[in-house]
Amino acid sequence: MDVTLEGFASALVKGILLGGLYVAIALGLSLVFGVMKLINVGHGDLVILGSYFAWAITGWLGMDPFLSLVIGVPLFFVLGFFVQKFIINRTFRISLDAALIACFGISIIVQSLCQAIWTPFNRSLLTDYRLVNFAVGPVTIPLRYLLDFIGGLAVMLALRAFLRRTYLGRAISAASQNEPVAERMGINPNRVYSFAFAIAMACAAVAGVLLGLTFSFHPASGPPFLIISFGVIVLGGLGSMAGTFIGGMIFGLSQTLGAYLSGSMMVQMLAPYVLVFVVLAVRPQGIFGR
Repeated sequence: MDVTLEGFASALVKGILLGGLYVAIALGLSLVFGVMKLINVGHGDLVILGSYFAWAITGWLGMDPFLSLVIGVPLFFVLGFFVQKFIINRTFRISLDAALIACFGISIIVQSLCQAIWTPFNRSLLTDYRLVNFAVGPVTIPLRYLLDFIGGLAVMLALRAFLRRTYLGRAISAASQNEPVAERMGINPNRVYSFAFAIAMACAAVAGVLLGLTFSFHPASGPPFLIISFGVIVLGGLGSMAGTFIGGMIFGLSQTLGAYLSGSMMVQMLAPYVLVFVVLAVRPQGIFGR
């Protein structure tokens, strides 16, 4: 295909903006791994649950999907706290493998519930601005992509500020760096883990709204986005907030530029995973990993 400056610029901008969605999805997974060293394989399904919750509230109350977060974020935070406290923490005492199996069970339960309640058909968050585009010079930008970037950046900055400037945030950071020392300083690791998982669930609620505005979704949509989150975290570095943000940008760019330069939509998801493979081979800890 012919490569034009306008087409290349459009793919470049869309890749960066789409990366914001991947950042929002991956941040909760990165937080849980950074604190507990646990890969929550149910994270993608929890994000889809956030999409369905926003869809249900939007249809029931007629409010904007972003306004549904006023209900969704606190609800998901409380749900995450109790799931961690009464399920994952108990299996975590047995072994890390037991906690991983518990997360897999949560994934299956969430998928089954979504299918039973909302049927297996595709849904999307329909708003007046979902299909709005605007032009910046020769580049046409979908508004939903811009909202993805703003949302991902806002979640990352808020989470970063929370971890650095609040007592609970510093306790979470301390437990993630050296749990025995943190425990001797009076920090309860199990309580910290519960709050960390609760915050990750709140992030999943935000990511669910952004995902529902950008793509259609169904009960089995979670695993593909979980794999994307893995790719983002591997690129940026496990447990690194800044790395997750950069990883999301790189993943989005490789996806859109790969599809544009090759002229094939089949390369759209192949290109970023090839890049992940290269990064694993050259720098297994990721760009910002230690």
